[in-house]
Amino acid sequence: MKKFNWLKNCKYLFLLFSLATVVACNAYQESEETIMTNTTDDAKNINNFVVLPQQNPYMLRTTFRANDLDLETPLRCNVNWKTQEMVQILPHNNVSFKLERNDVNNDLPEFEVRDFSFDNIPAEQALFNLTNEAGIKLVAKDAPYPMLYGKNINGSFKEVVEMISKSADLFYRYDAKMNSIILSRRASFTLYIPSSRTLMIGFLDVLRGAGITDMITNWRDYSISFETNLETMNKITELVNDFENNPTMVMYDVNIFKAKAKEACGIVWNDLLKDFDFGSIATTQTGVIGRMLTVTNDISIERLKGFVEKYATIEDISEGRFVVPTQWFSRFDIGRCGKVDNMEYPLSLLAKAEIEKNNRILSEITLDTTEGEITKFKARNRLGENFLIIGLPSEIFGTTEQGTETIVFIVPRLVRMLKTDEKIKNKI
Repeated sequence: MKKFNWLKNCKYLFLLFSLATVVACNAYQESEETIMTNTTDDAKNINNFVVLPQQNPYMLRTTFRANDLDLETPLRCNVNWKTQEMVQILPHNNVSFKLERNDVNNDLPEFEVRDFSFDNIPAEQALFNLTNEAGIKLVAKDAPYPMLYGKNINGSFKEVVEMISKSADLFYRYDAKMNSIILSRRASFTLYIPSSRTLMIGFLDVLRGAGITDMITNWRDYSISFETNLETMNKITELVNDFENNPTMVMYDVNIFKAKAKEACGIVWNDLLKDFDFGSIATTQTGVIGRMLTVTNDISIERLKGFVEKYATIEDISEGRFVVPTQWFSRFDIGRCGKVDNMEYPLSLLAKAEIEKNNRILSEITLDTTEGEITKFKARNRLGENFLIIGLPSEIFGTTEQGTETIVFIVPRLVRMLKTDEKIKNKI
């Protein structure tokens, strides 16, 4: 009897083991994960369970080589450090900018609104009261909207709709076929610019500086399609108006590299004063992390790396350029011109520039990542003076060996746009 019980127990253990193995294998091989959700059948008033497919972590994705393809790379990621033009004149076609709404937006019906009032109600409710009288449907895509107050408003139907929409920072569009007004906080636009690659780069950098990252760029017809809110749209309209008057912009050439110290003492930055003439460093300032030096052309990128190599081994991270219209913010993503597997891939350089008298440039330089701001500097320099940011521990970006720091070298230059009726070679 004992032998029988022992064999029986072994049989149960084997079945349990086999079942566990099958379940484990299925969990790994299953093409999709599932989640159970509870729904109610109104007809029978009982609970039913529906299986919904979820994305599997093992599913195939786009290859990283395909994701690496970037049409901006030839224009943005090549810097000629041997020939640095401090002032560059770039012509562009004598063609006006054009900004178009992508959605269907027909003309509103024409009639007058008299003594229209509303008292502290949501914007969508105020517009509903208005459109309901006109027999027009109202669709509020992302309501609720801000509370508004209005009394004895008069004007055309279009004027009143625009006034209420703008007061709530909303876009509206009218679909005549559906006889509907659609409200939303964001809308899709396409900006057409003159045939200049530098202008395109400048606008792309400004849009990224404004927080717009999801853009479609067409380098054949020189257009940029994007979605944005009303506040940012007003700023872009203002920028377009500025560009109609042959603007002067600041172009920043940037080189980022990592230095791994050979000795525990690290890089002796004070020795810059021994290796270079006094006056090669005009100013220094300390940020939350790191220091920014304003240096003359005597400290070129080549001579700087030669100095660093006495104390450390160098690994190039990224280099490229970005354009900043005066008094605007622009953004340069380091990873756009670097390897995806670099720790510094999430690093971005945000800059605001203002051109002052005698070709002086006031720059606000901010370093940040997806985790937030790292450090910030504000400096004024002459043409021919550059910025050098040192003392950034590479461990900010991830695990690394002690004594490793990230170094940023920045060369500001002026770019003056000039309208011309002549044919532009190679779409400069």
